[in-house]
Amino acid sequence: MNVNSITTTSEKAGHGYVTSMDGTRIFYKDWGPKEAQPIVFHHGWPLSGDDWDAQMLFFLGKGYRVIAHDRRGHGRSEQVGGGHDMDHYAADVAAVVEHLDLRNAVHIGHSTGGGEATRYVARYGKGRVLKLVLIGAVPPIMVKTPDNPGGLPTEAFDGYRAALASNRAQFYYDVASGPFYSFNRPATVASEPIIQNWVRQGMMGAANAHYLGIKAFSETDFTEDLKTIEVPALVLHGDDDQVVPIENSAPLSAKLLKNATLKIYKGLPHGMVTTHADIINLDLLRFIAV
Repeated sequence: MNVNSITTTSEKAGHGYVTSMDGTRIFYKDWGPKEAQPIVFHHGWPLSGDDWDAQMLFFLGKGYRVIAHDRRGHGRSEQVGGGHDMDHYAADVAAVVEHLDLRNAVHIGHSTGGGEATRYVARYGKGRVLKLVLIGAVPPIMVKTPDNPGGLPTEAFDGYRAALASNRAQFYYDVASGPFYSFNRPATVASEPIIQNWVRQGMMGAANAHYLGIKAFSETDFTEDLKTIEVPALVLHGDDDQVVPIENSAPLSAKLLKNATLKIYKGLPHGMVTTHADIINLDLLRFIAV
């Protein structure tokens, strides 16, 4: 895909849109000094760039330039019928990065965004990427296959699709109030504002994009992408991640990456960038500032 064919469709201070080669309008936020070290955030399914508020404000306060886009069909980006796969996701990121002319950027991906960031760095990152961070990320591959016997069965993701098609709002509430933040654990106090913000972000997007995105995040194999990445990488994962089980994700990704550091957090959930932002932000800063 030729990302040189992008055009700017609308732009104001701090945010704007770019149009990718297939005509999809992608929304992005761009805060901070243009000459500062850029950090690009890749959000999880079915959310938006807003899920990175705690990180963007933290790093903005430290003098960094922070950028987050909404994936196609998510948040404020255009709702389209096609391209809901990792190849298009990565190409859309490349369009944003090229439009803003970001160089020596640190790319941070959470969950599905970790897969998106991995594919972007592997395919488009040469000369533009300084470091990569994967947080609760889906690589190498989530679904169970003959080559990936430790993965989750296809039936688990079929359940996601059925629940989304039946009652999307209820499904999103159940995910946010349960496994995503481990609010279903007896010792955990649920936060209704956090739950409602998760549902808000999800419902901003398109049902078709989220439905098709389940295949993208569960069935995409990132093994070869991970093997080709040479920049320093930080892999973070909570050992109480109920969405992307740690046994078949972070340790395997760290082994495949050429230059990776793995850190596992005892008892932390999938959504730890929100519930434990104070811990995650400091670890990110230590990695980025070196």
